Amino acid sequence: MTQYKPARLFTSASQKSFSPTIKNTPPLPIIDWSLVGQTAPKLISSSGSSLPVADAVVITWAEAEWAAMEHVFCTSASTMSYASRNTSSWSGWTKYSEGLPSGAPSDWTYWGEWRLVQIGGSTVLLFKSNTHLDWPGQPYLSDLIKLLIKDVKPGLILSIGTAGGAETADHVGTVRAVSAGTLYEQNVTPSSWPDYKNSWKATDTVLDNANFSKLLFPIPTTASDLESLCTQFNAYYKTDYSLSDLDPDDLNSGDPLPKVSDQTGGGTSLLTTPTFVVGTTSGQYQSYVCIEMDDAIIGEVCEAAGVAFGFVRNISDPVQNASLPSTVQGNWGSTIYDTYGIYTSYNGALAAWAMLAAKV
Repeated sequence: MTQYKPARLFTSASQKSFSPTIKNTPPLPIIDWSLVGQTAPKLISSSGSSLPVADAVVITWAEAEWAAMEHVFCTSASTMSYASRNTSSWSGWTKYSEGLPSGAPSDWTYWGEWRLVQIGGSTVLLFKSNTHLDWPGQPYLSDLIKLLIKDVKPGLILSIGTAGGAETADHVGTVRAVSAGTLYEQNVTPSSWPDYKNSWKATDTVLDNANFSKLLFPIPTTASDLESLCTQFNAYYKTDYSLSDLDPDDLNSGDPLPKVSDQTGGGTSLLTTPTFVVGTTSGQYQSYVCIEMDDAIIGEVCEAAGVAFGFVRNISDPVQNASLPSTVQGNWGSTIYDTYGIYTSYNGALAAWAMLAAKV
């Protein structure tokens, strides 16, 4: 199987071989948990074919997201290199393949990988999913969430990771948390798209700590790197766009301090799409906080089972220029995602940790 990328991004065969580079690639930092009166998550040694019981599940999806999860929840005492964004395995994680349904694609051989940690007095199952809405498909993703609920018995399932921008002012690296997801359905009126929501509300005592901002990592965008990405993009795709064409309103430049917005506990929703859909400067999806590829299915299963759920998503590719062709929008979004996704995912994972730590 080829490396998984969020399906909101246009992934033609040619695009998969485009590997943009930048010069400013600092490592993810050592985390000083004492700044917010906390300690690092504690690793719990565990393995086996069955999943352990835990108080909460935190699930993520792509490799850059997994690297950020590994750093925040498992290895925060040392730095993590930029190259780690493409790491496909981490020590201490266990593959989970119990109860795979018959008739599944032959190259889909496991649900995902897991690791157990303790945050305060709570046990948390970290899960890197190999099961997605676009591959191997919705029935299998639903089955995975049902298995997690049945075997782990969590009180809460959090999905974390990258997302495409929908709100037209969100810069790369913005983090938005909600407790509702809307499922995009092609050829259906948007007002009829199904919503899945719950009343789970994150506790923000750690997020609101005056020192929490010191733990956040500003996305290391530079004007020279973005210009270089534009040059590389044009050379590879044989186009002639300016950076202002590809980067409307300078949204690909990170804020000096990444914005973290907790919108849980209400009806504010993200949009889950099973096909290529991208937010643009025209604002057609700005009633949603972001666009991603799995979460509404989690919400559907959790809502039916009475399990609390939330989604903590970071904007790895902001809204695109509405005047550009859709393939260009997707290819540029993928370029920004590939380049900065590990950094945007770090802040998202840190925000999710803060929500869990505040429960103790």
